[in-house]
Amino acid sequence: MSALASTLDELQVSNGFATSLSSSFYTLLPASGLREAQLLHANEALAQRLGISHELLHSPAFLDVLSGNAPLPGGQSLAAVYSGHQFGVWAGQLGDGRAHLLGAIDGPDGAQELQLKGSGLTPYSRMGDGRAVVRSSVREYLASIAMKGLGIPTTEALAIVTSPVPVYRETVERAAIVTRVAPSFVRFGSFEHWLGHPEEMQSLLHYVVQNFYPALYEQSEDHAELARLLLSDVTKRTAYLMADWLTVGFCHGVMNTDNMSILGLTLDFGPFGFMDAFQANHICNTTDQQGRYAWNQQPSVGHWNLYRLASAMTTLGATPETLNPVLQQYEGWFLERYRENLCRKMGWQEWLEGDTQLVDDWWRLLHRDQADFSLSFRALAWAEKHPEAFLQCFHDQDQARVWVDKYRVRLEADPQTTAQRQHAMNAANPLYVLRNYLAQQAIAAAEKGDASVLSDLFTVLSNPFEERSGYERYAEVPPPEAQSIALSCSS
Repeated sequence: MSALASTLDELQVSNGFATSLSSSFYTLLPASGLREAQLLHANEALAQRLGISHELLHSPAFLDVLSGNAPLPGGQSLAAVYSGHQFGVWAGQLGDGRAHLLGAIDGPDGAQELQLKGSGLTPYSRMGDGRAVVRSSVREYLASIAMKGLGIPTTEALAIVTSPVPVYRETVERAAIVTRVAPSFVRFGSFEHWLGHPEEMQSLLHYVVQNFYPALYEQSEDHAELARLLLSDVTKRTAYLMADWLTVGFCHGVMNTDNMSILGLTLDFGPFGFMDAFQANHICNTTDQQGRYAWNQQPSVGHWNLYRLASAMTTLGATPETLNPVLQQYEGWFLERYRENLCRKMGWQEWLEGDTQLVDDWWRLLHRDQADFSLSFRALAWAEKHPEAFLQCFHDQDQARVWVDKYRVRLEADPQTTAQRQHAMNAANPLYVLRNYLAQQAIAAAEKGDASVLSDLFTVLSNPFEERSGYERYAEVPPPEAQSIALSCSS
């Protein structure tokens, strides 16, 4: 590994999005910096993967970049345009309303784009003010590390800075900026924006394929066929992502097409939530009055969003006759990943006949009992040898006992030893997740300039499977008064 950069000038910065695409795809403009900015927390591990030294990460010069007060040397600050369907309705042109792409750092992991969120007005701000607040910024920062720790594809967050600048939401809050990191922030909505514009759609197709799916060129260079091949890869990644979300109890909350990554990443954390008390139809976003994005609806919404992406790709000459067979593979790919995940979480080496019924009964048990999602799965490792300890997770222990007896019979068909199985299950079922009440505690402290709770959460979420002495409270069921924290699109 090459030496880490100790000054801004030593960073290798590129601008693939700006140089590969015409100005129709973005507006060049500087960020609007925050005055009196302070670094609240930084992701040291991510910085190293970007080739950034500790000294540079914590330097005044880099703080100026992170707070929008100085450009990334060698970068081109811009806001991207895209469109999308929001809550199932075509919303037309959208875009980066409070985000600025600074450029990409060419580090040990390849080119990674840096984007400031909360960095001021852009031509796409519509009625917004271009700012983000401490509350939403802390949530996104922690959600990024939580997803990374769980092994789920995601955008990441390098740092969070705060400022006394007032931002007016339901109340007056303090401003903040999160530095987001990803290979690309191109969305389904980026393609939807160019429906009916073949030249721009071709440019976007080739940008995405050349930079992120280059192997597709080995199969075809025809636009229509490339579109079909790209849709196939994106469909598989999205199906896998939906299965990953489902099996950790994650609800995105705003699965609009402009929030769906063309790389299959978890993108745009708003009113998300990791479930505490399990409800199959749990809605984490109070704005979602119809439950469109409830936990159990996410796989079907992911599929619906892919149909919107496919519709845009007809601009490239692809036809429904060639694209529909690709989309019809979605369910199979989802079930493949869903069963792989559940085999690991349940302690099975392979999915056997009858497992579907046992798993469905498990979901029913959790739903009826409103049992804690994460801790119930974690306790499964005890069920084989210590069923009474497992039963403590449930109010109705009689129902739970009926299920666990069937589960223990199923384990007899698995060739692993108990020790092997428990080790594997504890590596698949997190002890720590980003519960809303813990996020709220981190927010309350951060608003006073105290990053200690945020730092503790960052530590446990970075490796959520490893039990840590002294962090027991972060693995507890929420107290009754903290079990129904309301979140909206302003979150």
